[in-house]
Amino acid sequence: MAYEFRGPGVQKQPQRRKERRRDSRAAAPAAPAPMPAATSSSSGGAVRTFAGLFGAAFLAIGILGFVPGVTSNYDQLELIGPDSSAELFGIFRISVVHNIVHLVFGVFGLLAALGGGAAVTYLVGGGLAYAGVYVYGILVERGSDLDILPVNDADNTLHLGLAVAMVVLGLLGGALLRRRRA
Repeated sequence: MAYEFRGPGVQKQPQRRKERRRDSRAAAPAAPAPMPAATSSSSGGAVRTFAGLFGAAFLAIGILGFVPGVTSNYDQLELIGPDSSAELFGIFRISVVHNIVHLVFGVFGLLAALGGGAAVTYLVGGGLAYAGVYVYGILVERGSDLDILPVNDADNTLHLGLAVAMVVLGLLGGALLRRRRA
C-alpha cells in the first residue's frame, strides 16, 4: 500500500486493482500449526491402539478356549500340564490355566491401552514374555519335570510371531513417543 503525506496526518492513497488482490492474499489466515500435544497423542494413539488390539485378541482367545466346538477335544481339557489334548481351533494346545493366562493378559492389554507409556511396556514386556515361552517350547523336553505347558509346533510358531510383533510395535511406539516429547 502506498501512503501519501498530506498535511498533519498520513492518508492512504486509493489502491489499484492489482494491489488489492495481492493484499487480500497476504491477509488470508495461514493454516494453524498442529499443537504439540495433538502430535504426541497421535503417536501415543497408535501404540495404545496396538496394545488394545492385542489385549482384545488375547481376551477373545481366552474366552474361546472355553467354548466346545471352537476347542476340539474339549472333554480332554486339563487344568494344567502337558497332558491336555484340547486344541483351540484344532491347532493350538491349551489348558484351563493357559486360557486364564490369556484372559488376564487380555485385560492387561486393554488397561495398558489407556496410556502411551503403559502400552509400550505391555507390548515390549508381553513380547519378551512370549519370546520366553517360545524358547521354553523349543528347549523343554516333552515328559520331563519342566514340561508343564501344553505346547506344540503351531504354538511355538505363534509365540515367536507374537514376540516379534509385540516387541517391534512396542519399541517403535516408544521411539515415537520419545521423539514427540523432545
